[in-house]
Amino acid sequence: MGDIHLEYIFNPALAKASFPFVMKGIWLTLLISFVSMFFGTILGFFIALARMANSWILRLPARLYISFMRGVPILVILFILYFGFPYIGIEFTAVTAAIIGFSFNSAAYIAEINRAALSSVPSGQVEAAKSLGLSYWQTMRGVILPQSVRIALPPLTNVMLDLIKASSLAAMITVPELFQQAKIVGGREFDYMTMYILVALIYWGICSVVSLLQDFLEKRYAKYL
Repeated sequence: MGDIHLEYIFNPALAKASFPFVMKGIWLTLLISFVSMFFGTILGFFIALARMANSWILRLPARLYISFMRGVPILVILFILYFGFPYIGIEFTAVTAAIIGFSFNSAAYIAEINRAALSSVPSGQVEAAKSLGLSYWQTMRGVILPQSVRIALPPLTNVMLDLIKASSLAAMITVPELFQQAKIVGGREFDYMTMYILVALIYWGICSVVSLLQDFLEKRYAKYL
């Protein structure tokens, strides 16, 4: 076997020199990830309520939405929004298309997480709240949500981590986020491997910070157990 040349796999000098350029895309990565999570959480909450409703008029559309979004690759959704919608006169910027796509896609997963978390609260507590004269939204805000948030936190964090990593797909619709910036340098320097390893380490760092935030929130909501 010949000598292994590590510089062919990872070139530290190139990684250091290109780091500032690659990091120019981090704000778009974070913007797409966190804004999509914000809107996905709001939409997912109401879809979960519709999924749990007594009326099939609300349940059926919610089930179909969840089934469709979980069954279609997010890349296909991004392509439809960015390349397909202009054919019907609707145009989005690449960033807007990415945020819309990730928001609607993540909402389906968040809805199922919320449904499971909301259902985990004992029905006796809901009945007790009703007997005290609390309205539906007062019961939701004061009794159900504080307990269900603690249960939903770990899977919701997983959705957030998936969004951060999946945001790299936005490069396919020309969004200059982290992965796209790394591809530019890789093509220019003919060294994709170094750039892929560099961007992998950056994503790992971001996800590690989010995981620390999860630990903090879990401890904060542990009092509701």
